[in-house]
Amino acid sequence: MPQLDTSTWFITIASMLLSLFTLMQLKFIKFSSFSAPYPTTMEKTKHLTPWETKWTKTYLPHSLPLP
Repeated sequence: MPQLDTSTWFITIASMLLSLFTLMQLKFIKFSSFSAPYPTTMEKTKHLTPWETKWTKTYLPHSLPLP
């Protein structure tokens, strides 16, 4: 029975690991890491609606009194 030739195994495994490492680096470089968030000033917008200063209640059909 012939002997198994293992002389090319090192270069095959080394090139496979190098290409796997390169592909993983190219995959991870697409993701951008989050930088520190910058504080934003939230300005309150003024809406001119007639019910702004009044108390209002929404009457659902089930909450109406029975006739």
